[in-house]
Amino acid sequence: MALGIIATLKVQDGKQTEFEAAFAEMAKVVKAEEKGCLLYSLCRDKEDNTTYRVMEQYTDDAALAAHGKSDAFKAAAGALGGGIMAAKPDLIYVDVV
Repeated sequence: MALGIIATLKVQDGKQTEFEAAFAEMAKVVKAEEKGCLLYSLCRDKEDNTTYRVMEQYTDDAALAAHGKSDAFKAAAGALGGGIMAAKPDLIYVDVV
């Protein structure tokens, strides 16, 4: 069964452009190399431009686990950890119906 994640990410004010660029680089690699990733989309909140949602969908648990271990994910996590994020991600796990 396919599963999804809705991740809420808070970015420090003034770091939005840097965050979006880092995410775009990671998303490019994820979409090209992770065959089990069906959806990986960044959305910015209309009312709070420091809040983002990432909509993710994977074919199965193995595909999700592979994403978390991927070089692209690790590189982005390192880049974003350098004063860009305002808080830890809030993750909601869902089953796709």
